[in-house]
Amino acid sequence: MTTTTTRAAARAGLFCLATLISAAAWSADTRMPPSIPPVTQAYPLGTAPVLDGDVKNDPAWAGARSTTGFWQIQPFEGQPASQRTEVFVGFTEEALYIGAILHDDDPDGIIVSDSRRDAELEETDAFLVIMDTFLDRQNGFVFGTNPAGLEYDGQVTKEGQQSFGSGGGGFNKNWDTNWSVATSVDDFGWSVEMRIPFSSLRYKGRDVQIWGINFQRNIRRNNEVAFWSPLPRQYNLFRTSQAGTLEGIALPAQRNLKVTPYVLGKASEAPEIDGTDTDYEIGGDLKWSITPSLTLDATINTDFAQVEVDEVVVNLNRFNVFLPEKRPFFLENAGQFSVGTPEQVELFFSRRIGISDDGDIIPIEGGLRMSGKVGGSTNLGLLYMSDEGIDDEASQNDFAVVRVNQELRNRSSIGMIFVNRDGDGSYGGLPDPDDDYNRTYGIDGRWGIGDDTILSGYLAKTDTPGLDGKDHAFELKADYNSENWSNSASYTEVGDDFNPEVGFLQRDDYRKGSVRLLRRYRPKDFWGLQELRPHVSYTGYWNFDGIYESGFLHVDNHWEFRTGGEIHTGVNFVHEDVLDPFEIIDGQEVQVGTYDNAEAQLVGFTNRGAPLSVGLEMKAGGFFSGDRLTLEPDVQFRIGETFVSSLSWNYNDIDLKNPGGESFRINVGILKLAYSFTPKISLEALIQYDDRSDAVATNLRFAWLQSASSGLYVVYNELNQDDLMRNRETRKEFTIKYSYIFDLL
Repeated sequence: MTTTTTRAAARAGLFCLATLISAAAWSADTRMPPSIPPVTQAYPLGTAPVLDGDVKNDPAWAGARSTTGFWQIQPFEGQPASQRTEVFVGFTEEALYIGAILHDDDPDGIIVSDSRRDAELEETDAFLVIMDTFLDRQNGFVFGTNPAGLEYDGQVTKEGQQSFGSGGGGFNKNWDTNWSVATSVDDFGWSVEMRIPFSSLRYKGRDVQIWGINFQRNIRRNNEVAFWSPLPRQYNLFRTSQAGTLEGIALPAQRNLKVTPYVLGKASEAPEIDGTDTDYEIGGDLKWSITPSLTLDATINTDFAQVEVDEVVVNLNRFNVFLPEKRPFFLENAGQFSVGTPEQVELFFSRRIGISDDGDIIPIEGGLRMSGKVGGSTNLGLLYMSDEGIDDEASQNDFAVVRVNQELRNRSSIGMIFVNRDGDGSYGGLPDPDDDYNRTYGIDGRWGIGDDTILSGYLAKTDTPGLDGKDHAFELKADYNSENWSNSASYTEVGDDFNPEVGFLQRDDYRKGSVRLLRRYRPKDFWGLQELRPHVSYTGYWNFDGIYESGFLHVDNHWEFRTGGEIHTGVNFVHEDVLDPFEIIDGQEVQVGTYDNAEAQLVGFTNRGAPLSVGLEMKAGGFFSGDRLTLEPDVQFRIGETFVSSLSWNYNDIDLKNPGGESFRINVGILKLAYSFTPKISLEALIQYDDRSDAVATNLRFAWLQSASSGLYVVYNELNQDDLMRNRETRKEFTIKYSYIFDLL
């Protein structure tokens, strides 16, 4: 690395540290007004509202009293919302209804950025609600929409903290349920009507209930976010412990039995296939509410042809690559099964079911899942799945997961998990087929201290034939999150024989220490800034022989502007002790040695709510024995709420100085296009280019949704790349899938 780059990186680091220290001394009078969480009432409706978005003129709402009084969290924390919002909550014997009148003195300024189901709502005017139906002050269901009437829903677990790759923990946006919404835009602003069937919710089995609830409104042109139950700046809608209260909901006896059969036809072309190979499949899912809070899901001959393909990842280190779960069956209630360190040590990772180590699809014969609550505060999760295996690639396996979690007061909990894989021994060359198994045992807990502190941890052990050494893993972590500070510290240990085969393990054989300090500062009037977030973090890895294998010191400052744009200025100091050579790309090895480098980092993007926005991430500095320049530009463009597109590029220029090392470049491009005919009918394209194999992958999906994830899907996949002999080959697959939800009760 050049001396000039090193000095520049050091100066950037000192500047960010100085900002962090000085920000601690600054103060601004932006405290939230003292307030007890508000209370509102649900009203019985004599007739069901006509779901057309016209709340003002619908007589069904005549007897309901509105809830109003929203408070900003940004741009002016603690101030009343700039526009008036009225919310009505009512119910019939079958469904909960939420009506909202969102007044706006500039209706022409309303911003609508997308209309596809589950499209993000940060960059559009929006209305959202979270319902803590068990009043446990930890979990909830989120429903949201924008003026285009899109359906947005998800599950919140543990107030949105720690999002796991299987969709568990944090906020699981891929949770889908059956509900409907209609909106209307008028000269007073816009209005919303939601209909949420009680069969789509989970709750205690009492006739009249009290739920936790909060409402959120986004006014995008002002970069404004406001809540009905006021929240401090460090939290969002998922903060159920500070939500308001909804009283007076009279609930019917829960009746819920849904069957979703599907039929699928497929045609494939590949070099090893003579002509075109055709096939068809039938299967389906069943959902039954055993109690209002406990649900049984069953699946037979499961197929996920409608799911978007994985995006290409550039891996420039020697550790496992993480790819998130996208398959709907595994995403519902996934938070119940999440234990470990997200994307590093996950004791259960559902992508290990039905997907081989090489990424090939392993047919799933079927499975069962029972999840929900028993006794009001005990979370229960049971999962059983069976696959068919693949000759010469994967054994036939049966998988079982048992998860119990007891919720305690003040965001606290304690739980256990057991994960089991039993194979038939047909693959892997085992001397004894009975040794084809793997088991993981774990316990975990959280302890909430006051409003701002969480202590958490887990302890796990695996059982694998032939691995009898250090087969344990554990972590202890402390998080502090106040209006001004977001700090954390953790210690993790993973033994070299710890082997969660139905989990995810980024690396093994290490002791890790990690710490982060982040300061939030909101200046009153300084360069148009909304918030400054100077921070410093450090993570270090030592193996069990005491060797300092990896270290990463990150010093940065985020400059967030009231326009919605951001700039991140930082520096990274990286230590790597490579004990075994590894191939970073074909033909290029990183040699054994100790490497200490520094790199400057710059991230910036314009207002993502605008029709056209651009961004850039850049890293420049030392890289193992040489230097690296990384550029990741992106462009996002939309036309109204119907057409949305994005183009991103990942460019790496690397020069390794070790003997035999050469300079090389890596380019990966991703183009996404989407057109929404209506909120339920859309056409999407994902086109990816990777120059390492000169591959172009195309994924086209047409969806006509009945509700949630059921309906008609037409999918086309094509992969064009060089094979091992540098011959060009093309693989094509065309799939039509239709599923329909039958509500039997």
